[in-house]
Amino acid sequence: MRTLTLGVLCALSLMLTACGGGGSDGGSGPSQTSSGSSGATVTLSAAAQVGQQLFFDKNLSGNKNMACATCHNPQYAYGPPNSLSVQLGSDPSVAAQRAVPSLRYKSMTPPYSDVAENPDGVTRSAPGGGFMWDGRATTLATQASLPLLNPLEMNNASAADVVKVVQSASYASLFKQAFGAGVFADTNTAFTDIGLAIQAFETEDPSFAPYSSKFDLYESNKVGGTLTAAELRGLELFNDTGKGAGCVACHYAGANFNGSVGLMTDFTYQAIGAPRNDTSIPDNPDPIPSNANAAYYDLGLCGPLNTIHAPGTATSGAGPDSFTGVNVPDPYCGRFKVPTLRNVATRTAFFHNGVFHSLVQVLNFYNTRDTNPEYWYPSTGGDSSNMVQNPSYALFPSAASGATATPFNDLPAAYRGNIDEELPMGQGQTHAGGTTAADGAQARPVHSAPQLTQQNIADLVCFLNTLTDGYQPPATTPTSGACVN
Repeated sequence: MRTLTLGVLCALSLMLTACGGGGSDGGSGPSQTSSGSSGATVTLSAAAQVGQQLFFDKNLSGNKNMACATCHNPQYAYGPPNSLSVQLGSDPSVAAQRAVPSLRYKSMTPPYSDVAENPDGVTRSAPGGGFMWDGRATTLATQASLPLLNPLEMNNASAADVVKVVQSASYASLFKQAFGAGVFADTNTAFTDIGLAIQAFETEDPSFAPYSSKFDLYESNKVGGTLTAAELRGLELFNDTGKGAGCVACHYAGANFNGSVGLMTDFTYQAIGAPRNDTSIPDNPDPIPSNANAAYYDLGLCGPLNTIHAPGTATSGAGPDSFTGVNVPDPYCGRFKVPTLRNVATRTAFFHNGVFHSLVQVLNFYNTRDTNPEYWYPSTGGDSSNMVQNPSYALFPSAASGATATPFNDLPAAYRGNIDEELPMGQGQTHAGGTTAADGAQARPVHSAPQLTQQNIADLVCFLNTLTDGYQPPATTPTSGACVN
């Protein structure tokens, strides 16, 4: 079932897992003040100050080797400092199941709802809001607590173990100052307050929402915010839901309900058919270990981590779609949260499973997912003596002439009707596998012309680079380069 009009070119799915790097006890040390991009000094509350200490404390992991900042590194826009698809846990012999996103601009996220209102005021309501890739965390505080007890991440045996570390830490007195002298008398209360402290840090410290990109200067008409010809073409493609990329349909740049502008997300959940990150991909540097089990599927909103809409439950949504009347097994399966595109150019692992490692690859996936599925999915049959070379950005370097690709291989066939079939993929044509989305949208036929040219792709990359925080206008305006003319 489709519950939202999309027009997606750029839905890049990634996970909210909190691991970290930094000091052994207090990390970077307490800081009562913090300066934002405007230079204004912000005084952090006691809760935010202790939250900062918690964020950088490696002792909060089972093996005393991982803090929130290990995976959410401040030097990488509070995202991962490497190109791994999924990060290793406190136990380095295990790996997580989802990619790590940036924590920037997360405090603006509304609560999860199955029928969240879309901020564009045009598109109808759909699943939206909440934290983690599957919305199972209701607040930033809840989100921060989940990785602490996850054996694939920070690997603590219990909440009591985490509380004991905080109780004996150098910042224990600051924790009591923030949450009360008797806070450690109740383990559950203390563990909840640990999450609240981290939430306060992520909400109050301006480094989590600096709004200091070139695009911000451009939007506010400030000195140094002039976009180049290539960047302007990319912006036009980003906003064009007709013949362009249509990224804006999900990566909404207008004012959101909380008053924030340019968050580059509408907080919704979409199924885009990301390829399975496993050993079927030639020379795959880091397939997700869980995917070695052919029966394992990460279905996002309907499990396995989020159990609210699990298949077979009363809230699964199985049955006739209220809009189309088409019977669907579960409209939530395969949907993952649409992340903000701010600082996306600083990343080297994309989508919820980290299967892609460059923006060029991601954009070409959207552009050719349906016209050339052999670029992205395993193929069978054909003439193996006549191998056809695929472009350098493809996951599969070649395919046998006449082979048939198996698209959407990371989603059981029963749920493939949930896949987004609209722009730039959908043009009222026939889907590669002969299927059609539940709302009637169809994809471009196999081996028809893609929507975008490689110049379009390059221009989009140029624009996405303007969303990186920390931009400093050059002393002299460049007159040459890939993103100038």
